Amino acid sequence: MEAIRNIAIIAHVDHGKTTLVDKIMYHCHLFRDNENTGDLILDNNDLERERGITITSKNVSVVYKGTKINIIDTPGHADFGGEVERVLNMADGVCLLVDAFEGPMPQTRFVLQKALDLGLKPCVVINKVDKENCTPEEVHEKVFDLMFELGAEEWQLDFPTVYGSAKNNWMSDHWENVTDNVEALLDMVIENVPAPKVSEGTPQMLITSLDFSAFTGRIAIGRLERGVLKEGMPISLCKRDGVIVKSRIKELHTFEGLGRKKVQEVIAGDICAIVGVEGFEIGDTIADFENPEALQTITIDEPTMSMLFTINDSPFFGKEGKFVTSRHIRDRLTKELEKNLAMKLGETDSADKFMVFGRGVLHLSVLIETMRREGYEMQIGQPQVIIKEIDGKKCEPIEELTIDLPETLSGRAVEFVSFRKGEMLSMETKGERMIIKFNIPSRGIIGLRNQLLTATAGEAIMAHRFIGYEPYKGEISGRNKGSLISMEKGKAIPYSIDKLQDRGKFFVNPNDEIYEGQVIGENSRSDDMCVNVTKEKKQSNVRSSGNDDKARIIPPIIFSLEEALEYIQKDEYVEVTPKSIRLRKIYLTETDRKRFKI
Repeated sequence: MEAIRNIAIIAHVDHGKTTLVDKIMYHCHLFRDNENTGDLILDNNDLERERGITITSKNVSVVYKGTKINIIDTPGHADFGGEVERVLNMADGVCLLVDAFEGPMPQTRFVLQKALDLGLKPCVVINKVDKENCTPEEVHEKVFDLMFELGAEEWQLDFPTVYGSAKNNWMSDHWENVTDNVEALLDMVIENVPAPKVSEGTPQMLITSLDFSAFTGRIAIGRLERGVLKEGMPISLCKRDGVIVKSRIKELHTFEGLGRKKVQEVIAGDICAIVGVEGFEIGDTIADFENPEALQTITIDEPTMSMLFTINDSPFFGKEGKFVTSRHIRDRLTKELEKNLAMKLGETDSADKFMVFGRGVLHLSVLIETMRREGYEMQIGQPQVIIKEIDGKKCEPIEELTIDLPETLSGRAVEFVSFRKGEMLSMETKGERMIIKFNIPSRGIIGLRNQLLTATAGEAIMAHRFIGYEPYKGEISGRNKGSLISMEKGKAIPYSIDKLQDRGKFFVNPNDEIYEGQVIGENSRSDDMCVNVTKEKKQSNVRSSGNDDKARIIPPIIFSLEEALEYIQKDEYVEVTPKSIRLRKIYLTETDRKRFKI
């Protein structure tokens, strides 16, 4: 039993977790020398590769000096905190990765708090020590202060540290002592992370993750806490609500390298995957057939934001997607609930509309992006924060916001955030950059990233984490520009767009198909305006087609999905199809908009 170590790698987004796992896999010869598997091996779905972030946690196992090390790579974004909270249950220690220049960031704090509460042993890796202006010693002090602040116990505060650069493939016990491999890190893990504690008794395993195979169905993944599981063995499934279902294990797999290996039996302490158990959910316990004992289930923080999902009823529905009915959307959202624990689904008064609750705009937009790639069409309403009543007072979610930007532009950031009811907590200079911390209502963060990036020419870096609920801070004024709305269905004609350019900025390219009620631009004034961009130039004997000035059309603003969701007002929807993202008014005709003013 001594020869197993289970560790989770936790860090703020972009501090180098997945890169470090790559280097560990190469060092432990998971691949042949002539095999080129590239970088960020564990970020294996398209969305993760495009965005450069980890979205779902992954398991991989390596063998080093005769010890099997199960490594869990976790996401770094606060919106995917639900993933991190559940997989920490499988680990006995955590590898906390900190950037030697940035130091501990908001997300580091969030995940570290969860790990310390679970009583895990932290090992610290100070990464990117080759960055200029970095301060590895100061960062080490800051990590200690942070752990002390989070209430770490003495044995946790006595944490080992290695320094290095995962990208350049070295780790050592001092940041000036450059080596040529990551052995220092692996030695630290083997010496300091305890072997899994195994208590005597009947088998018990908490299901903390799940996988799906088209051949065998759903696969339960978790760490066996005690006892032994064997292939073909009858077991009891203890559900969250106390119901006990009898079942049988068809196959057992343990993790080996990037894949899984079929085994006859699994001993306590190892992470394994079970095939053949039906109807389980994350948080259920697999226990003994005769006298089952359930483990404590996983608690996950509540969602803070909601979005309305509805069927696509625009004039262009069904042209690009395969799944367009409310039944398709309902089935897909229900399927997502099984593995996405931080998400919840609520009914509305209409059969075509669903309220989806999640951790933030990014959390829900990743779901929407995945669905549109699978061929779904739908419309999404404006993101709303969840308001609660606590002790008779109206309360809203508050987040800690950290903005890292060039010192010369810091005034604009403070102005934007205080306008959105944010309060500044601290301001510190690092080189030529300034790091400012605020407390801000979650409502104020919606749409802030766009404004900040525009004002700082793309230089600002934003990170935020949920703190808790506080009394309502009052109204925040939304977008101060109105929309340009199409009056007609047809093609956007360059001649018309050219004549209307002084009215505002456009979101559509010339010759795009548009429909009545579609939001095709932003008005330069604060009210909405209907325009006709399908009007062609009249040609007669006097006005020929060739004697005008050339039309000079400014390139349109093209929104990404998150930007579109943050941009819309409460009387607008984002129409999402596999090929396009359009903005539209909920009521397409002008008479309807006047009649049902939202």
